[in-house]
Amino acid sequence: MAFYEVYSHPALLRYKTSVCTKATLFMIVVVCLTYIPPLLVAYRSQGFWIKRSTYEEQPVVKFQYQTLLVVATSVRGDYVAWSTFPHLNNMLGANLRIPTLSVREEDQNQDGKLDFLILKLQLPLKPEEQVYSVQLLLTFSYQLFRMSTVVMQSLAYLQHSSSVPGAKLFISGDLRLQQRTPLPHRGLYNIYNVSVIDGTSPFASAYDLDNIFGSYQERNLTTVLSCVVPVWTVGRAAGSPFELTAKIYYPNEVIRYPLIFIIFMKFKLSYVSVLLVFLWVFERVQRFVFQNQVVTTVPIPVGKPHLS
Repeated sequence: MAFYEVYSHPALLRYKTSVCTKATLFMIVVVCLTYIPPLLVAYRSQGFWIKRSTYEEQPVVKFQYQTLLVVATSVRGDYVAWSTFPHLNNMLGANLRIPTLSVREEDQNQDGKLDFLILKLQLPLKPEEQVYSVQLLLTFSYQLFRMSTVVMQSLAYLQHSSSVPGAKLFISGDLRLQQRTPLPHRGLYNIYNVSVIDGTSPFASAYDLDNIFGSYQERNLTTVLSCVVPVWTVGRAAGSPFELTAKIYYPNEVIRYPLIFIIFMKFKLSYVSVLLVFLWVFERVQRFVFQNQVVTTVPIPVGKPHLS
């Protein structure tokens, strides 16, 4: 008589052992190897308890054509100056020197964002005047868009001095973002979208560098010129102008922002994803060990009386 299968179901076996056996020790080791390594992997790869995160973005930076120049012409404190602010120029009187100025910004990699600024300045001087130090303040429009939309006015401060009078100064550096607190992850952040220098003020205090930087440094978000490389050239001929060349780069920035719930859960899910792999592997390890009685246990089919 021929037989054929009319129904099937898997048989469930329970493997039992006493407490102090190799099988118990094996299960303790398996549980530890299943749950602890994924925790370590997730922690080492992304940081399991991160409360803040970062991203990288190249800012949109544009020179605002606002400039303040102060040049010391002797060791006794004599100076000449110039700015793009008419009120300040009127107050300078005989100390005013109007330079020739050329500015160029370039998008070197053609990605639609400017990469650096080149500013060239020639300052006319009297034959007896010599340059010992230079202070130059430039203002910029600074914007970020990837997470929150950040729009602000910022500045770069260039300064160099020497005990030997100079004929030329070349100075370069990176316009870097300074964060005291993380930026919001979305929305518009424009509380610093105001002029760093109040060019409409008729008072000299509005153009004093101490006052400008005093209020500027109170902000949570500023820019600063870093990695500065000055080259001071001596030997200016009588009647020749003092030459200043500044090259300022706009590099990518690493922006800090608070970790939002979705990204927080992504870090937690990284542990779960690694855990699933370990569960799959050690489930097959346990099946092989117990089915082949690598460690001694008592297999009991479900539904059969238990051994006493």
